[in-house]
Amino acid sequence: MNYRRLGTSGLKVSELSFGSWITYGNQMGDDLARDCMAAAYAAGVNFFDNAEVYAKGRSETIMGNVLKKQGWRRSSYIVSTKFFWGLNDGPNEKNTLNRKYLMEAVDGSLERLQLDYVDLVFCHRPDAETPIEETVWAMHDMIRAGKAHYWGTSEWSAAEIMAAWQIAERHHLAKPVMEQAQYNLFHRDRVENEYARLYDDIGFGLTTWSPLASGLLTGKYNDGIPTGSRAALKGYEWLAESIVDPAKIAKVRQLIPIARDLDCTLAQLALAWCIKNRHVSTVITGATGRNR
Repeated sequence: MNYRRLGTSGLKVSELSFGSWITYGNQMGDDLARDCMAAAYAAGVNFFDNAEVYAKGRSETIMGNVLKKQGWRRSSYIVSTKFFWGLNDGPNEKNTLNRKYLMEAVDGSLERLQLDYVDLVFCHRPDAETPIEETVWAMHDMIRAGKAHYWGTSEWSAAEIMAAWQIAERHHLAKPVMEQAQYNLFHRDRVENEYARLYDDIGFGLTTWSPLASGLLTGKYNDGIPTGSRAALKGYEWLAESIVDPAKIAKVRQLIPIARDLDCTLAQLALAWCIKNRHVSTVITGATGRNR
């Protein structure tokens, strides 16, 4: 396993990391999650990605149980979580990045993860109703309280990221250091164009998600939706619609001879393509363990 610095920070993350979106609490429980995480850790993966909203908190609980049972040195792995969507329906409990929500949300995540701190914490989406300055101060205080080491954003615009960074710079606060963006052969513009100046200007790092376009780039959807795949899950019909796209599937088919010439699978080709981008610190992968 190779390791890269998270942007210009001193933290080193494995080029491939392991995430829990959709799978934990939906497709796997504690035992299978432990098998997958143990296999990833043994292969050199040191970053495990999560979020408060995944499986309505169940994903964090499962990961926390695994980490406790495995007993790995806390310094040997990196854990993240993300906040925005919330777990309840109160006016200050969902779709917000206000101070009250953030300071309470991190305590809930730490309890579910059974950790004293997370290494990375993300603002899962931008909040148009909360001043960015309020969010920046809350994230700074979260770090100063020892509940997180680094903070960043997910699916924020370049302008919003720069605004947050400038506020932190002006007030000598902890700056955002990373963005978690979707990045794959079908989804490139934001990472390659919109964020282009952020890498050199403020040293931003990337923890990218959906490198396989939710499995589309593996070729497993070329002949329909397989039973047990994430596109077949109840409640994820919106995902199935984006996957079963004849135009996209036709493009995936065109990659088959390229992968064959390189003596690799379509999935390996897609992952290697993401890793090739020097601005990508780590590529978040997911697995259900069904083929192990």
